[in-house]
Amino acid sequence: MTLDVHTLDQVLLVGAAVLLLSILAVRVSVGFGLPTLLVYLLIGVVLGESGLGLEFDNAEVAHALGFAALILILAEGGLTTPWHEIRPVMRLGVSLATVGVAVSVCVMAVFSHFVLGLSWEISVLLGAVTTPTDAAAVFSVLRRVPLPRRLTGALEAESGLNDAPTVVLVTLISAGGRHEPLGFVGEIAWELGVGTVGGLLVGFVGAWMLRRSALPSSGLYPLAVMSLTVLAYAGTAAIHGSGFAAVYVAALVLGNADLPHRQATRSFSEGVAWLAQIGLFVMLGLLLTPSRIDVAAIVTAVIAGVALTVLARPISVLVASVAQPMKVPELAFLSWAGLRGAVPIVLATIPLAKGVEDSQQLFDIVFVLVVIDTLVTAPTLPWVAKVLKVARRSEPRDLEVEAAPLERIAADLLQVTISPKSLMHGVEVGELRLPAGSSVALVVRDGKTLVPERRTVLRRGDDVLVVTPRKNREATEQRLRAVSVGGRLAQWLGKRPPS
Repeated sequence: MTLDVHTLDQVLLVGAAVLLLSILAVRVSVGFGLPTLLVYLLIGVVLGESGLGLEFDNAEVAHALGFAALILILAEGGLTTPWHEIRPVMRLGVSLATVGVAVSVCVMAVFSHFVLGLSWEISVLLGAVTTPTDAAAVFSVLRRVPLPRRLTGALEAESGLNDAPTVVLVTLISAGGRHEPLGFVGEIAWELGVGTVGGLLVGFVGAWMLRRSALPSSGLYPLAVMSLTVLAYAGTAAIHGSGFAAVYVAALVLGNADLPHRQATRSFSEGVAWLAQIGLFVMLGLLLTPSRIDVAAIVTAVIAGVALTVLARPISVLVASVAQPMKVPELAFLSWAGLRGAVPIVLATIPLAKGVEDSQQLFDIVFVLVVIDTLVTAPTLPWVAKVLKVARRSEPRDLEVEAAPLERIAADLLQVTISPKSLMHGVEVGELRLPAGSSVALVVRDGKTLVPERRTVLRRGDDVLVVTPRKNREATEQRLRAVSVGGRLAQWLGKRPPS
């Protein structure tokens, strides 16, 4: 197809319409508790050759574009993940992403070969592509479920790190040839090590440079940060390291560094990640030919999905938890919350692009498995968390906090919304006892603003603006949440926000 102005107009028309439709679909999917990937995949299928007739069957292009989208999605995940939340469970997250992946792949490979009758090559590939949890699905779904930070932190760390070993494994198997088990382990360990070191190097050096750079526009800082994460991927991949490990580690360092315009950077990365998700899922939907999926593929996908959910995932979580033991209900939830999304489908394009025998059958099975797994798992997460008694009691949220940077004075402006269940209702401003240097600057009540005094009483529905030095922001937020949970006597009653 020749690209001229007329063709460009048509592409922009269709692209803008699909993008707007996808954005509006977010509201529908959120209402049902589903990851938006299902809606986007459906849009791709409708646009494809079985629907409106748009043909797309280039597995190599899908493979390349899929990797590009995953880079941006992982970067957003790292930039928006607070280090203090995942640090206590980092051992478990790393164990799930390495030991857990190995166990799950082995269990699924044996099951697929002896029960489903698949060849050893396809069995191992099926285990490898379906094992990793999807960062986009985890970040979008779990952050709406009221869970303890140790659970969300472990799952977010796992989803950010487990792409790296599985990409290496799938690529090596798809390339053909004979590989010794120790050779597999050695190469994966090498790529993960190089990727981690490369990500740390780019992250810390990039943060050091940005803190000392006076860019002429605030909009350049988000671009610089995203460029650094992509540089971490490309630079590490160039020396045969794991680019996916590098991009997540670099983004984690940059997202938790004291950089100018951090909030703008996070908002920009979220927008870019949404765009990447939409494009990725629609493209994968285009790649599917529904008429090719027969009853045998559906039955195989269902059986494989059941084995993955009730056999491979629980065993892998149990073995991985040796690194950092947890209670049985928490391990059970971790087993159920292994959300799949675009990652397994993207990984399935690797053998498809390499021309591996029966790779088309593998792609169809994985596609159906992901759809069914998402329909079953995502909507039930709040119910499962409640049944296992791992959900926090703060549902709905008792306090909403948003922040905006005040760069010239190295401070942050916190906008605190007092919800109907918050015990901050009836508390005087002076009774908040905020850390030194932090103060309540303004209260907005019923659309009217007032400058508060120490005896000003806060009410439900108030929007309270708090100015805090950046170094005291975390302590200020903790104090506000403690008062919201325990009222004016939180300090003496030992009330703390749920963790």
